[in-house]
Amino acid sequence: MEFTQYSIRKILEAVTNGEIRVPAFQRGFVWDVERIAFLLDSIYKGYPFGSLLFWRTKQQMATERDLGSFELPPPRDEYPLDYVLDGQQRLTSIFMVFQTELQHVDGAGSVPTLYFDMESDSDAQDSAFVGIDGEADLSRYFPMNVLFESVKYRSATEGLAPEMISVLDKLQERFKEVTIPVQVLKTEDRSIVAIVFERINRLGLALDTLQLLSAWTWSDEFDLIEKFRELKEELADFGFASVGDDADLVLSCVAGILQGEPGAEKLLELNGSQVRESFELVENGIRGAIDFLRTQLNVATLKMLPYPAMLIPLSVFFARPNGKEVVFGARVYAELKKWFWRVCFAGRYGSQTRRAVTEDIHMLGALRDIEGVVVVNSKFEVSADFFGNQAFRFGSVATKSFILLLASRQPLSFISGKVIDLDRVLQKYNRSEFHHIYPRAFLRDRAVGEGMINVLANFCFLSAAENKRIGRKTPSEYLSEIADDQTRDAVLASAFCAAQDLEHDDFYAFLTERSHRLAEYANGLVN
Repeated sequence: MEFTQYSIRKILEAVTNGEIRVPAFQRGFVWDVERIAFLLDSIYKGYPFGSLLFWRTKQQMATERDLGSFELPPPRDEYPLDYVLDGQQRLTSIFMVFQTELQHVDGAGSVPTLYFDMESDSDAQDSAFVGIDGEADLSRYFPMNVLFESVKYRSATEGLAPEMISVLDKLQERFKEVTIPVQVLKTEDRSIVAIVFERINRLGLALDTLQLLSAWTWSDEFDLIEKFRELKEELADFGFASVGDDADLVLSCVAGILQGEPGAEKLLELNGSQVRESFELVENGIRGAIDFLRTQLNVATLKMLPYPAMLIPLSVFFARPNGKEVVFGARVYAELKKWFWRVCFAGRYGSQTRRAVTEDIHMLGALRDIEGVVVVNSKFEVSADFFGNQAFRFGSVATKSFILLLASRQPLSFISGKVIDLDRVLQKYNRSEFHHIYPRAFLRDRAVGEGMINVLANFCFLSAAENKRIGRKTPSEYLSEIADDQTRDAVLASAFCAAQDLEHDDFYAFLTERSHRLAEYANGLVN
């Protein structure tokens, strides 16, 4: 990192020479005239006003932003390029106030002319600078855009009282002498640029890596952001529109497929053509992963997935070029499902997620490509306590895993015995489709605490209408409302229950039995 100082004149020259530029991943200029006026006031009064951070590179980005309302000129060949990573609002404000060469972009808004109020007092708080649209009273307000133009400055001071000219001379001297601290990051490593930009914006805007990557991959035939938009529209038809909204997740899928490791910054190590040429591979991988989740595991939407990061190694597994499908046999299919359930119930992505995802990227890639690879080769036990002690809370990994486990049993509606439209219910994924087996009112009457009432093992698929029908009835009472014995046994079995769990109204015995049935079934999925 190099540390230097820029005068305002040097900034003006560097911008008009095309040396200073604004990368496409920066946000636009957002300061209003009041903030610009206070910046000028801070410079004038010697207050701290911040520094600038430039990224110096020899390579011009494919897409860039204008500097505020000004179109930047093309750079001169002999100059390295300085892209503004931090301080864009301050730099743009200074340029807007003092520059006289560049023209405003057609249709772009511009700030009013900034003036020094010659009648302002020396108040430390109030600004001595104002923005004025249209004509200004030049006997009171002095235009700041003439300060660095000798001829225009002399013309603007003609006719003013000597004591006022003295004040303006000191004003001019102050702005000509002030220097702005500048840090210069010299690197051609784009991943470093991404990390630096993210860290300096940690308390402001998050790094828009998609914008950054788009700037490097752009061509007349390929627009990465447009590709993402098209992918989102396609996935919306399958309940996965939010995948397209989660740019970091999609970029991690892209990185996993192309680089073997999650993290959007890994893509910045590639050149634009590598990303462009491989994007069909990426699309096929994400499509294949989502199709597998929906059709084989009842994951109807992204918010149903216990860990969104599970999409990354699955996308790697299904990534194939030229529209080809991944073909695999029963053994690989079984291993893939075991991996899914193991991640859900073992909390594999609960900590050190990146390392675990990276390991799984390579495991699933090997499962697809190498004969005889086994992904799950160690014993793992799901405890009955997983279901008997954890609360049913939408959004939690445990609840999502529990619901998907229930769905895998093809459950029947608890009272009517109808086949549950899982795709419809899980697309909605809200509390109205899940209710207590032992009703809350019944348990409260028996002084059972909320902590026990709301454990996973006391929930099943049950519509709001059927739950209302149960009301405050005891389990033994509503058990008789389930049609015939054969239907009743099938309904209860699909929900990991049996008639004896309900006919005696013994809640704690029920919890113990159902928790063990759920754990036994879960262990069959993970091993």
